[in-house]
Amino acid sequence: MTTSFFVSDIHGDKGKYRALFAKMISEKPSFVFLGGDLLPHIRKSERLGSAPVPDFINGFLIPGFRSVQRQMGCNYPEIFMISGNDDHRIEEDRFRLGESMELWRYITGARFKFGPYVFFGYSFVPPTPFQLKDWEKFDTDTALPHGSIEPGGGFRTVEPDYDPTKDSIGMDMEALSAEPLPPKSVFLFHAPPFNSPFDVAVPILKNGEPSEKINIGSKAIKSFIATMQPYITMHGHAHESVAETGIWMMRTGSTISFCAVHNGPQLALVVFKLDEPERAERLLLDAIPD
Repeated sequence: MTTSFFVSDIHGDKGKYRALFAKMISEKPSFVFLGGDLLPHIRKSERLGSAPVPDFINGFLIPGFRSVQRQMGCNYPEIFMISGNDDHRIEEDRFRLGESMELWRYITGARFKFGPYVFFGYSFVPPTPFQLKDWEKFDTDTALPHGSIEPGGGFRTVEPDYDPTKDSIGMDMEALSAEPLPPKSVFLFHAPPFNSPFDVAVPILKNGEPSEKINIGSKAIKSFIATMQPYITMHGHAHESVAETGIWMMRTGSTISFCAVHNGPQLALVVFKLDEPERAERLLLDAIPD
């Protein structure tokens, strides 16, 4: 029985990455999944202005995973990662560089078969109030959640390869539903399903006070899970969800779903076995400083 790790929304926190690296070396998982929002948050002014933008992938991620690979040798796991809505799409070439070095597999918008399992990656989230729109699409229609900016607004680091004024997560889920899923399909989503224990957010108002709780997940992804019944799904994005609901694992029909976000200083790590996902556990690991 092979052990898998799932983490998400690390946002370039080196201490959390070091905690992940140490756990990989000590526990030797067979698979590691990283569910998006992996890089430090960079403001629009930093990306578009004259200030140099730190190269986190070449400067930290690639050396970090190479060091783990050297220490683990033949026990180095299969690593699958996707981008999240805070990861600039212009960084995809660097993610693919790490893939070419056999450090990880970048599966945003792709699938990979490994034995009986087929791993799928999907990065898009419904519209948010944030300016970066590289990984945002309309959900099931062109209605906007309260306070959100349409996917055709804001700014992008690359030109989209789809029509942001009409393309939607729903259309993508319909395409995935056009034929039966493999029995052991494993989906790495950044967005959680809508109105679920995984998608509760508590926005902070301009005066610093928390607002009312809102649901920021995807209706299309929720419907896809209920209808298509993938084997396992993994989700991130809504940092406060587990703290608010106390739920990080749920079942929808025969589908087991995990949430790996955490709004504290520790790294949330979901540990599970692909052949027994219902026996998963969630650990909070202390970040490891320099």
